[in-house]
Amino acid sequence: MTVNAKLGLRADAGSTGSVNRTHSISGVGFDTKAQYNRFGLFADYFPFTGRFRLTGGLTLNKAQLDLNSKFDGNSSITVNGHDITPAATDYYNAQFKFPSVMPYVGIGWGHQARAAGMGFVADVGVSIGRAKFSPDTNLVGKTYNSYTITQADVDAKTDEINHKIGRITLLPSASVGVNYRY
Repeated sequence: MTVNAKLGLRADAGSTGSVNRTHSISGVGFDTKAQYNRFGLFADYFPFTGRFRLTGGLTLNKAQLDLNSKFDGNSSITVNGHDITPAATDYYNAQFKFPSVMPYVGIGWGHQARAAGMGFVADVGVSIGRAKFSPDTNLVGKTYNSYTITQADVDAKTDEINHKIGRITLLPSASVGVNYRY
């Protein structure tokens, strides 16, 4: 929607779907599932007479990363300096979940007021927010190789994992497309 020659308002939706991979983080094998779905409300500012624009707004998100451990009963991991071999039924799972509403800043090309017809649009930007980290495990109180896992051990491994991937505060996005004005 065009407000004036320099300002426009718009909404859009986007999704990466789900991306599944296997990774090792801090010596623990994980099946990972990442998903990012968003609906955005944006204001576009055209500082020049062309199609270049600056964009600000809000994104409504479902953005999360799920980590599910892959213990097999044969492979060992190191927890607080102790080698342990968790059973296949043991687990250390975690979820990084971004806020459902986040501010957005970006730059782009297109969406300006003009005559009817086809047009090209492109956006590059970031949603800004810190993910909440939620671990879940059944390892506390279990004994492996004569060593009993404590909550402090789990907290140390949690801090290690959170330090490696929990500092993410920007969700980048890029899109290209065509539009039609009538």
